Amino acid sequence: MDSITSASYAVHFNEIAFLKVNEHLAKANYSKVFILVDENTHTCCLAPFMAAIEGDYDFEIIEIESGEVNKNIETCTQVWEVLSELDADRKSVMINIGGGVITDLGGFVASTFKRGIDFINVPTTLLSMVDASVGGKTGVDLGPLKNQVGVINQPVMVLIVPNFLNTLDDIQMRSGFAEMLKHGLIKDEKYWNDLKKLSDLNNVDKLIHHSVTIKNEVVLIDPTEQNLRKILNYGHTLGHAVESYFLESESHELLLHGEAIAVGMILEGYLSYKLTDLPKSALEDIKETFLNCYPKVAFSDSDIENILKLLKFDKKNSHGNINFVLLKSIGEPVIDVKVANDLLTEAFSYYKE
Repeated sequence: MDSITSASYAVHFNEIAFLKVNEHLAKANYSKVFILVDENTHTCCLAPFMAAIEGDYDFEIIEIESGEVNKNIETCTQVWEVLSELDADRKSVMINIGGGVITDLGGFVASTFKRGIDFINVPTTLLSMVDASVGGKTGVDLGPLKNQVGVINQPVMVLIVPNFLNTLDDIQMRSGFAEMLKHGLIKDEKYWNDLKKLSDLNNVDKLIHHSVTIKNEVVLIDPTEQNLRKILNYGHTLGHAVESYFLESESHELLLHGEAIAVGMILEGYLSYKLTDLPKSALEDIKETFLNCYPKVAFSDSDIENILKLLKFDKKNSHGNINFVLLKSIGEPVIDVKVANDLLTEAFSYYKE
């Protein structure tokens, strides 16, 4: 597959990915190469990655615990301290091998250590390949609140090797699939319809490439999310609030990002039907598609009340207003839509029907 060129770097695939990283390491003359992994990617992905690296470099492996609960400033501090202890300098590079937690946190650590060192992202989950691979968003959570601290800073390159997906279970694959469905909803109705027909998530290389292309086209036009890039947040205003609530709750199991965003896309589909003229048939299509892919989540009245309280922390808010991305039709989004509280409650009622 052809590489995809973004503003200041490229996303490379399969064999070309290893060719490009080897070329870069040979030319860059880094003082040290740090590789950030979690326990899963250390076990499943590090060895094949290292086997593909040509040349003799001063490698240091840093391992953190997996999971969204560890995507926080405390983990960053631990990694910064290890970098200092291992004599990292401004000519060092960090290679982040893992899912969105690793690439988001690793990119943030690299972007802030000694005011910034180079980093290379190697996403190993479907979610990170189609979402975190493009756009330069780095950062961590603040308690249960998603991505509250971070910077936009671009990697040197991104390497996508779909063979790493063989290490994932079906639940993790479905989590990434939600973001792919979102790309269809906001930009490409044909892609949405093609994805709905998939019987399994094997051999998705070309679909990953298409999703990355869609996101890259948006980010190239609006790199700092002043306007168009906001469309990538469809389903995320309510979806992030749901994810944060379940992350914090002691009485509920954690929801993966894609599972929470799937809920958010149904809820915001209902808001689109009420406010931006999304046809009822499209709304029912959205609901049916996501409920066929993801188990229905049970919400009590208390759950909904607490989820809605979290909306005030959404990063898209401005001047005290909660701004939503909604749909006029499948493939046609509308940004900066304000929604009354009673409609938010109605949306949950629709989801629960």
